[in-house]
Amino acid sequence: QVQLLESGGGLAQAGGSLTLSCAASGRSFRDYVLGWFRQAPGKDRDFVATISNSRAFINYADTVKGRFTISRDNAKNMVYLQMDSLKLEDTAVYYCAAKGGITSSLEEAYDAWGQGTQVTVSS
Repeated sequence: QVQLLESGGGLAQAGGSLTLSCAASGRSFRDYVLGWFRQAPGKDRDFVATISNSRAFINYADTVKGRFTISRDNAKNMVYLQMDSLKLEDTAVYYCAAKGGITSSLEEAYDAWGQGTQVTVSS
């Protein structure tokens, strides 16, 4: 099973940018669908973006579409989330997740999770 470790979180101003990274270790990284989810204080964990193993299929939550970009480097076992035009409501703990099969926005479809990285957007 793949192990995941996020990095790149921190403090950013509204309108600014951050890039999150997720390093994967374990077997067959290129076979996994990867996703990003986030959990704001007091709220459920929500889908952000997902990318298929071949990069052919990419989906975003409506709340981040046009502002966030998910990408992956199969040679480096890395997945990224470029976050632009940040808003206060983007403040959350961001999680990287992996699954087999096809892309999904459902949290319960993913079976490997990182520990999360905090993103705080200030005005």
